[in-house]
This record gives sequence, C-alpha cells and structure tokens, in this order.
Amino acid sequence: MDSKTPAAVAELTTSKTIYKNLSAPALYEHAVTNKEAVITAGGALCARTGKHTARSAQDKFIVKDPASEKHIWWGDQNVAIEEAAFDKLLGKVQAYLGVRDVYQRDCYAGSDPKNRLRVRVYTELAWHSLFSGHMFINPPAADLAGFIPDFTVVNAPGFHALPQVDGTRGAAFILVNFRTRTVLIGGTAYAGEIKKSIFSVMNYLLPLKGVMPMHCSANVGKAGDTAIFFGLSGTGKTTLSSDPLRRLIGDDEHGWSDNGIFNFEGGCYAKVINLSAEAEPQIYAATGRFGTILENVVYDKETRALDLNDGSLTENTRAAYPLEFIDNAIKGAAFPHPKNIVMLTYDAFGVLPPIARLSYEQAMYHFISGYTAKVANTEMGIKEPKATFSTCFGAPFMSHHPSVYAELLEKKMRGNKADCWLINTGLCGGPYGTGKRMSIQHTRALLNSALDGKLAKVKFTKDPVFGFEIPTKCPGVPAEVLNPREAWADKKLYDAKCKELAGLFAANFKKFNVTSKAISGAGPKI
Repeated sequence: MDSKTPAAVAELTTSKTIYKNLSAPALYEHAVTNKEAVITAGGALCARTGKHTARSAQDKFIVKDPASEKHIWWGDQNVAIEEAAFDKLLGKVQAYLGVRDVYQRDCYAGSDPKNRLRVRVYTELAWHSLFSGHMFINPPAADLAGFIPDFTVVNAPGFHALPQVDGTRGAAFILVNFRTRTVLIGGTAYAGEIKKSIFSVMNYLLPLKGVMPMHCSANVGKAGDTAIFFGLSGTGKTTLSSDPLRRLIGDDEHGWSDNGIFNFEGGCYAKVINLSAEAEPQIYAATGRFGTILENVVYDKETRALDLNDGSLTENTRAAYPLEFIDNAIKGAAFPHPKNIVMLTYDAFGVLPPIARLSYEQAMYHFISGYTAKVANTEMGIKEPKATFSTCFGAPFMSHHPSVYAELLEKKMRGNKADCWLINTGLCGGPYGTGKRMSIQHTRALLNSALDGKLAKVKFTKDPVFGFEIPTKCPGVPAEVLNPREAWADKKLYDAKCKELAGLFAANFKKFNVTSKAISGAGPKI
C-alpha cells in the first residue's frame, strides 16, 4: 500500500509458461482450448466449478503471527493455522504449479491511489485470470512495467489438501498470511474465493489506517449526493442501488476514507438465478455479452442458449463482468462522503417498519447485528421465519472485532452528518403465511424520499420496543403501511412477534461483549 512495500514472498516459477496479463480474447482462447469453459450463444464464457459452487467458509484460515495476532477477532469466522503448516502447503502448491502453465494478473484492489492494494494473482485456470481482471482494477500499461505487489494470491483449484497431513478441514483451503502477504487457495474452482480473500485482506489492513471497509453497494445522485447500501443476500441491495436516476459506483465492496467513498473493484459479480430482462435489464443484458464470465449457468448443449431459471447445478449461479457493462455506472478515484446510509433487511417476521430513522448509536447496534430473516427450507416443512445475523453485513470477511468497524462507521457518519435508514423489504401486515411482501413501489418511494431529503422533514414517532423513529407520512405510501403494528389485524400477535424478534436481537448481541453502554443500550427493549 505504499511505494516502499517489497514484493510478497510467494513468487512462482514453472517449467512451462507464465502468461502475464493476457487480454480477454486471448484468455477466451486458452479457456476453450484447455476445455475449462465454453462460449455461449450471446458470447459469454461459461465455466463449471464442480463440487464447490459457493464459498467454502469452513475452509478459510488465517496464519497466526505476532504482528497480526493481537488485532484479529479469533473465533468461528477467523480460524488460526500455524505458519509452518502454511509454508508446507505453499511449497506443495508451488511444486504442483511448477510443471504447469500459469496465468498472472497484476491489478489494483481499490480505486483510491492512497488506499489501493497492488495485487498479483497467479491462477491455474485461464478463466480465473479473466475473472480477476474483471473483479479488480486493471492498471494502465505504464504501471505494469515496474509492478510490485503488496499481496500475492496463488490459486490452484486442481491441488487438493490432505487434511490429516496438511492441517486443513478438507481438500479445499483458503489461507491468508499477513506476514508474507500471501493468499493461498486450492481444492476449489469457485472464483468468488479470489475476490473475497482480497476483500478480507482489505478489511484487515484499512482499519489500521483509519479507513472504513464496507460490504455494500454505492451510488451517487446528480447533485453529488452519495448513498451506501448495506444488506445481506436477498434484501434488495443490488436492485435498490441500481437506480436509473443515480449513477452506480459499485455493487459490493467499498472503502470510506477522508477522501470519500471509493470502489474496491472494477466489475460486478451478480447472482443470475431466475434473472429476467424486466426486473434486472442491465444484468440480464450482461449475461449475453462477450467478456462476461458465467459460473454454473445451465445452457443448451446444441445451441448454447442460456437457461437462467435452471438451478440444477446450484442456486448460486453467477455472472462476472466489467463495471462498464452497466450503462449508468461511474468510475473515479473517489466520490463525495455519503449523505445517507441505508441498512436493508428482509424481515419475515413482519415486525419491522418499511423504513425507520436510526440514531448514530442505533446505527452501530444494527450494523454490528447485521440482521435479516427469511423462511427456512419450506420443502422440509419448516414454515416459521428464521433470523440470520451476519456481523457488519459481512461476517465471513471481517478480521477485527465488530466494534472496530462500528466505531469507524460512527466516526464517519458523525463527521459528515450522514443520516441512517433501516429499510425492511420483507413482510408487512403479519408473519410468514399471512403477511404480504413489501411493495417495491412503496420501498422505492420511501427510499427516494429519504435520499432527496424530503423524509427528514416529516413528523416521526418513536417505536416503543426498538426505539427507532418511524415517519408518519410519505408521498406515494399509505399511512397504515408505515407503522407495522397498525398493518396487523391481530395487535396482540404483533406484540408477541415483536417481543420474540427483540429477544433474538438481544441474544445475538451478547456474544460481542460490547463495553459501550451507548451502543448496547441502543437495541430493542424487551
């Protein structure tokens, strides 16, 4: 992250060829020749990832070393592995790749020159090199001549670990070594591991210099008013941040520095299962473009036409493509500090209001909680909502204690006088079975009123349990929709469900051992 950083130690040599920074057409040729992928009818390159069709969260480890050990929040998300085990496995992977063609991609993670990470990615597969070129930012040719990486990723999906020998949990492994600045990936061809491993690295490094890393989407209005959107899968983060009246900065990973908001990435990595041209026209169009990479999308073997509704391989079908494939996307080193922070949740309990304004302390509480709730697997007969809490809306990628990120968020919000809104895109009028999905038109109207400042001028009422403020009116939204209790026919049942959800929040928050009474006191009152 600075010009004096020496090269990371994990450099590769091979008796074959290291192909450096190949173009998309060249990587297409390699991927097809090597039988890694096929070209589909629209021109996208489609690959299958085998057994692993999503991230292997249980196979991720961090090397414990004296410098990083004191900063990392060790536990289920951040599991330690000894450096000797890492070195031994790295040696095996280097030997494995040393007799194969290897693809090298030099790129940036982060558009802000003051806070970017220079990354070198070695991959066994050609399409993984193209993926890395999409997900990260490609430097100008002049910068590649003397490129010195801050971090190196070595990715060998064809190499499988032996757990009883290598100290891993299975054949797949994702190891991060902060001392040698190396990421080691093996046993899985799921490309998202490359992207998310560097996101995890950024989540460790940036807070040490006072920069807030965020698992969020971001857009900017015509007046230069930036908004960021936190939310777990299925909450509408991609849909709501993709607004034709606003420019998309990025859809997944950003930083917030003294210079403003900056994108970590140079592209998008979108879920495409059941994608339609009507609901997501720009993402849908990207699935039929040359340069796009499709993962585990089903296609007709004869015509190569895509079937985006077929989830037989996985429900986690993906498309990776450059940011410029989105018409209203915008690129830049940094964008203005956000005026609005939006936290999205899908509440299947039907308890939370369609929108609420949070105080700074409540924003920290809900950020640490990272709540959403969906209906569990109905095919197994389970029809009750199930709460999900993912710390900072991205628990698997957060290296520090959640309070570190929450305090950074509060500092940035206070310093820039940003408003924070909690938006429920889930159910209203009752729980699963009786409640109805929030109208997207109502959600859009509420969001637009919040972003343009109109909502801040109306009268609010305080929720007696959660303590946040609920607007009493909003153009285009019926008044009875705004207050969740009023939308329920059975008020006693609402009170019971509200108490149940409040209890789940409280039980989850206890595990963080947050010492600040201001934050812990900002949660629901049972």
